[in-house]
Amino acid sequence: MSGNHPWFGDHLIAPAAAPATIRDMLRHEIRDTGWPYQPLMPAAPLALPRASYAELYRATVALMDLVRRVALETADTTAGRLAAYGMPDSENQLFVADQFIEERYADCVVRPDVVIGPEGPRFLEFNVSGALGGPVETHSRLLVWRALHGDADGRVPFGFHSPFAVRARMFQDLAAELGVAPRVALVGSALDQGIESTRYFDIEADYYAAHGLRARFFSPEDLHEAWDCPEALRYPLGLRNFTIPDWDELGIDTAPVQAALDNDVLLVGTQTSTFLASKLTMGLLSEGRPWMSAAERALVARYLPWTRVLSDRKTAVEDRPVDLVRYAVDNRERLVLKEGLGMSGRQVLIGSTTDAAEWETAVVTAAATGTSIVQEFITPATCRTTLISDDADTPHEVDIAPVLGPLLFGGRPAGIFTRFFADGRAGIVSVMGNKAADNCVVWV
Repeated sequence: MSGNHPWFGDHLIAPAAAPATIRDMLRHEIRDTGWPYQPLMPAAPLALPRASYAELYRATVALMDLVRRVALETADTTAGRLAAYGMPDSENQLFVADQFIEERYADCVVRPDVVIGPEGPRFLEFNVSGALGGPVETHSRLLVWRALHGDADGRVPFGFHSPFAVRARMFQDLAAELGVAPRVALVGSALDQGIESTRYFDIEADYYAAHGLRARFFSPEDLHEAWDCPEALRYPLGLRNFTIPDWDELGIDTAPVQAALDNDVLLVGTQTSTFLASKLTMGLLSEGRPWMSAAERALVARYLPWTRVLSDRKTAVEDRPVDLVRYAVDNRERLVLKEGLGMSGRQVLIGSTTDAAEWETAVVTAAATGTSIVQEFITPATCRTTLISDDADTPHEVDIAPVLGPLLFGGRPAGIFTRFFADGRAGIVSVMGNKAADNCVVWV
């Protein structure tokens, strides 16, 4: 750990109720969504200085513009991009026929993963998918913090973005842009959540309904009802809240989704989002593209760790030419190896915690396929937060190394989801993958 970083500021929001009350409220709001049991939970929202919060979104918006351009320039067609990225055959589906539409709405739903390094924010990856985690969780946490910290008029002593409010506005704008009715299909499966309840999806649908936007959850088996019906009952827009790998693993058929797309139901983000989310795109962006301006190169150097698509070739490290495979093998403790596609911390090897022989084998194997990256390992800085536990009557303060996830819907800030190990560890942080804790971020 590099110690508490000034970027986080020093404002610690005090708990506004007894630990048992806070704990019960947090668990009540996230109930029946498949969220794992957490023995340690936040006692208050994580607060950032206004300037730090703004910087995170300023960088997110600018970098996503570059990510989009890099991904789309790899080839002129979808077929060309599938080949350029070495995508598995399973990803060659669920594209809409109109390539302009496909590309236009690929980046509607975004959440990068960011840590604070010695010199400030560093973007480790860009999650671009309607199925990314954070919106439901951030909404649920915010409900608790606003209830506990609000005055009689509902005013709270911090600033925040509501993910569902921003996403509702995104769908309203999409409906206006496309000239269709603002009726939204939330497409997913409760099997993804590991439970029978559909509350994970219903929370969002109910929010939209309460704010004048017609929405309904559709599982794949009833998705035909979104388009095979009278015009007035159709759902021309929707959120694609699933991934192909997850549904393949669960044995869920994607054919009903393809049928909906073929019948003019636009689900965002479109399948082209897979190219934007691929870690290979980060490698290409970090290495630089001929069209990038000096200011864009400086932006990338400031916010992205050194990242390269791994193959048997030459590249540069700090303007010094190196053989990439040899460099990756010899600098294990400085690097992370990541497959181009992967979720929840899977398909990731941290060099410093990997045996040298295993690392070398993994690097050589990955170089042969050309579908992985090596990335500079960023030692995350820490900040102070207050937690509550099941077995204590008082909150306790700890230093944590949070992974920040600024949500961006339709290009607009939509709140920051954050994950961390409650004991202060760093590493591969995932709530579902390795039982990390979570919270939302506000500004003061």
